[in-house]
Amino acid sequence: MSVTQQHLLDTYRALHLGSPVPPAPGIQDVRVVRELREQRRFLAGRPARGRTRQALCRWLHRRPRSSRRPASR
Repeated sequence: MSVTQQHLLDTYRALHLGSPVPPAPGIQDVRVVRELREQRRFLAGRPARGRTRQALCRWLHRRPRSSRRPASR
């Protein structure tokens, strides 16, 4: 059975069972390759870019939580 036939069968089943339709094969390939390349660069000690850099910036620059509760009136 080819990938296309399997996708059509999965789509048919999902429609009849009322579950979400699976994504078409090959749609996420470019994203996966970019993330793997980015992760490899990061682990090699090179500067992070894209999603890895955004996640690191969010993690490093998040605001500290206040230990006090605001005064209730």
